[in-house]
Formats: sequence, structure tokens, C-alpha cells
Amino acid sequence: MRILLVLAHPLEDSFAAAVARTAREALEAAGHTVDLLDLYAENFDPRLSKAERGGYFDLPYDTSAVADIVARLKAADGLIFVFPQWWFNFPAILKGFFDRVFAPGVAFSHDAGGGRIVPQLTHIRLIYALTTTGSPWWLVRLYMGDPVRRLLKRGIAAFCSKGLNFRMLSLHDMDRATDAKRRAHLDRVRKLLSAIR
Repeated sequence: MRILLVLAHPLEDSFAAAVARTAREALEAAGHTVDLLDLYAENFDPRLSKAERGGYFDLPYDTSAVADIVARLKAADGLIFVFPQWWFNFPAILKGFFDRVFAPGVAFSHDAGGGRIVPQLTHIRLIYALTTTGSPWWLVRLYMGDPVRRLLKRGIAAFCSKGLNFRMLSLHDMDRATDAKRRAHLDRVRKLLSAIR
């Protein structure tokens, strides 16, 4: 399987970067091809331009400004996102990735009858999210309602593909995580990704 591994963290020595390295190693050891898209290292501009928004309903939609990333997305069989949750949401650069790359004609198309959108990422077999959050699990899940999981699973995954395998693995209370807890999380990442067939 060809996996597009998307990393959204500005620091090269972050725990998210360690998760991405672990993910890449586990996937490659299992025989998968990995295309690492480090949004910060590749200087991805998350800002949806005036022209992009203005042409949102044009046929065809103009994705020329992100054509290289669109090609990488179209070549993938699976997507794995590695990112921290900040303020119970995606980092801005990852939100911009969805805004600019998961565009009409790429991730979905508009139903000619109006209203509904039609999934276009039908070649994507899995979407996994490997995240961290500074908050404890009960605050994220019980108080906030797990917004990132809902956005990814019910929004992005469900509207852009059908029947894919969705998984999310989070390390909660990251700000107080011991080295042992971090190593245990990396082991969970390794085990999860080694099982992909």
C-alpha cells in the first residue's frame, strides 16, 4: 500500500516528529511505500487564496497552486495524519491543507442536483490520525465531545470516501507525559501500523 504520511508540527525535535519517524519505520518494515509530507518542512501555505475561494464552484476547480500535493494524494492508497491538537482542533497548517487540497474535483464533487457532495477519494482505503493533546482524555472526550475525531471521521473521511478504515490514536495529557508514557505510545503506534495489510 502507498501511504501519504502528513506531519503537521513546526519543530523537528517534537514528539509528533518522533511519532512520524516511528510510523514511517513501521510502515516500511511492513512492506508499504511511504510518502512523507512534512507541511512545515515543505513550506506549505495554508491560506486559501481569494482566487481559490472565488472559484470553488467552477468546473473544473483550479488546483494548480497545490498540484504537486494533489498528485501525491491521488497516488496514495491510505492517509496517516500526525499532529498535535491545539485548542481542541487541528493546527492551522493542517486545517489549511484540508481547505486547499481536499478541494472540489479532488476529494469530492458537487452533486449536479445541488445539496449533497459526492466522494472522490474512493481509492483511499484508510485514514489514521496519530495525535497528542495537552488535555486529559476525560476533558477531550466528555467535556469537549472529541471534536477532532468527529471532524475527521464524520466530516472529512465520510464525505470524501466510502467504506474506508478510520482509526485515531491519541496520547492525552501530553504536557505531563513521562518518558515511559511516550515510549509506550510509540509502541502502540508501531503495533497499530504494523498490522496494516
